Amino acid sequence: MIVTGNNVDGIANLKVSLHHTFEMKDLGSLSYFLGLEVISNDEGIYLSQAKYASDLLAQAGITDSRIESAPLEHDARFSPMNDTVLDNPTLYRQLVRGLVYLTVMQPDIVYLVHVVSQFFSAPRTTHYATVIHILRYIKITLFHGLHFSAHSSLTLQVYLDVDWADDPTDRRSTIGYCLFFSDSLIT
Repeated sequence: MIVTGNNVDGIANLKVSLHHTFEMKDLGSLSYFLGLEVISNDEGIYLSQAKYASDLLAQAGITDSRIESAPLEHDARFSPMNDTVLDNPTLYRQLVRGLVYLTVMQPDIVYLVHVVSQFFSAPRTTHYATVIHILRYIKITLFHGLHFSAHSSLTLQVYLDVDWADDPTDRRSTIGYCLFFSDSLIT
């Protein structure tokens, strides 16, 4: 359990109360939890998934220095019929699952991970190549994270992007959005 807040006495009282009901121990300040690295200081809290992403790159066997500057080319299109079906889709599925969890810190890959996860049942070689491309992009964004400032105003801002039925497979619209609370991206 993670307990956080700015009321030190309240946190101490909660811990004492929980300790009376449950067997527990205080592990101190949070630094790593479920693949999230946490750095806290007077300026705020910084969250990163650098170690998790590094482990995912190692699982994929990406050890060379080749990187990609964008998650994917702008005009890339996918179909369930392109190329040949992978003989053993296990690694593909493991990598896509890992990428899904990585979208917590990298909203720029959410749409692509959604697309490659649509081919989970019968992935093709082009889909696997796309996953590798995304992972090579992850290499240059490895240390990107989210900063939640301790000194921010209480404003809410939303940005939207809609492609108006640009998906050639089902002709549905795709929507992307970012919701900021002050300077902090929250979704």
